[in-house]
Amino acid sequence: MSEQKTKVVIAGGGTAGWLAAAALSQQLGSAVEVALVESAEIGTVGVGEATIPPMKTFHRLLRIDEQEFMRTTHATFKLGIQFENWRVEGEKYFHSFGTTGRDTLVSEFIHFWLRGRDMGIAKDFGDYCVEFKAALENKCSTQGDTKVNHAFHLDAGLYAKYLRTFAESHGATQVEGNIAEVLQDNNSGYITGLRMASGDIVSGDLFVDCTGFRGLLIEQTLHAGYESWEHWLPCNRAVAVQTASVRDPVPYTRSIAHHAGWRWQIPLQHRVGNGTVFCNRYMSEDEAIAKLLADIQGDVITEPRVIQFQTGRRRKNWVKNCVAMGLSSGFLEPLESTSIHLIMTSIMRLLQLFPGKDIQQATIDEYNMQAAIEFELIRDFIILHYKATEREDSKFWRYCKRMDIPESLAHRIDLFRETGKSYQKEGELFRLDSWTQVMLGQGIYPKRYHPMVDSMQAQELERFLHATAANVAAVVDSMPPHEKFLAEYCAI
Repeated sequence: MSEQKTKVVIAGGGTAGWLAAAALSQQLGSAVEVALVESAEIGTVGVGEATIPPMKTFHRLLRIDEQEFMRTTHATFKLGIQFENWRVEGEKYFHSFGTTGRDTLVSEFIHFWLRGRDMGIAKDFGDYCVEFKAALENKCSTQGDTKVNHAFHLDAGLYAKYLRTFAESHGATQVEGNIAEVLQDNNSGYITGLRMASGDIVSGDLFVDCTGFRGLLIEQTLHAGYESWEHWLPCNRAVAVQTASVRDPVPYTRSIAHHAGWRWQIPLQHRVGNGTVFCNRYMSEDEAIAKLLADIQGDVITEPRVIQFQTGRRRKNWVKNCVAMGLSSGFLEPLESTSIHLIMTSIMRLLQLFPGKDIQQATIDEYNMQAAIEFELIRDFIILHYKATEREDSKFWRYCKRMDIPESLAHRIDLFRETGKSYQKEGELFRLDSWTQVMLGQGIYPKRYHPMVDSMQAQELERFLHATAANVAAVVDSMPPHEKFLAEYCAI
């Protein structure tokens, strides 16, 4: 083995651990030696089954074949999320992955739509988006002129197994067993190795903590600290259960609000993932389990599993020679399916800043700054769903409606309400379309539109809106049903 090789030790398996092992071994090749330490006795959370479109870019980087990946993980397509009961009970809206209408360099499409709405000539906002219309008509295609911007619903356990096979094919190795002690250098405090229960020591240069909420390396050993966001995101429990399918899978996730939180429904090819997210100050674990079992359909095929969490992030995701990824780095509830995405961006950040054996503090500081900004931008988008509600039917929703929010989010809401303007910061995950769809869906309507829209003649605006909606309808009409496309593309 070359002396220049950097030995990377990943503590913990699951999606986070094996994603890191797969990417580091495939991208860095002979420059690294990757070992992943995991114990079959320690379970993983493994309920993050819904994803977002940037996953496709990460998979392309690793040269993962989409059809093979989907067959192996029993995946279905996802074109967005349907939110039910969030603004008021009995109402729903859709956050799609598509682009709505056509923008100009000066003005986004929403401003043309707002004027058309005032004139009574505009359709619903979603009628100008292919992904929105396709999802609600249960259609999907990723090929030819009818392809859509998509993500996936997948089996997280099967995904971890798939990634393990991939990582091992690129030289990563697995060490089975429990970690008994984390060894540190007496002078620097750097981690030098992991002493296993067997007595063996797994030594390394760089350690990746994928040990979940407990943060065995980053927190219990290196004391990174944790910044809680539970005052903005009060949900702190989840219950997950799997059921047999009772109908063909739809190409979207359902997020259904209830009096103390919300529940998810994620259709895979072979089953459905279900869960409820709630705050234990307003609903007990027993009540949550009973309500979830009463609300779901299909035969239950797993025992309900309770997961405790605290929303927030580590104050530092990289300390000394240890980088935290996945749940050990922080947690944002799965409302917008960002968990796996955050693992992938943390891996990309590490790849871009990879230090070799010589770790510089400037590298650590840059990593931590980027991670903090990313977490906070996603945090604000999730808080928006809770804050912008008109529900007054429970203590939970009254708290959410009246709670103080970060100034950064308050500014976005005020700007949209006053001017119809959204924005996307550099490197920010959620696009203008996402902010616009959720703002409108949660009942925040702009008071005015951009003045340039008034320069368009009324007949011209009507033709523009009509042609845009007609084009969307034509594309969706030519698509096959979701279940038919699945059968042809990636049936298990």
